[in-house]
Amino acid sequence: MLNVSPAQSRAARALLNWSQDELATKASVGVNTVRNFEQEKASPRPAILTAMRSALERAGIQMIEDEGEGVKLRKTTE
Repeated sequence: MLNVSPAQSRAARALLNWSQDELATKASVGVNTVRNFEQEKASPRPAILTAMRSALERAGIQMIEDEGEGVKLRKTTE
């Protein structure tokens, strides 16, 4: 699994209407970790990035890797 970039994290949270606090809680990481990562002040360990990406993907986010980086929200079956 590839990791998530700061821009993808910010965009994914916007699509989900999540705060940095919510992402931190769902990924079991500190809110300062999310904040510093998204502001490009720090580069967390790969395991933390994987936890953040996994939390976003569980909520329906799909990372776009080809043709640049981005995110989209998967359609639900409901």
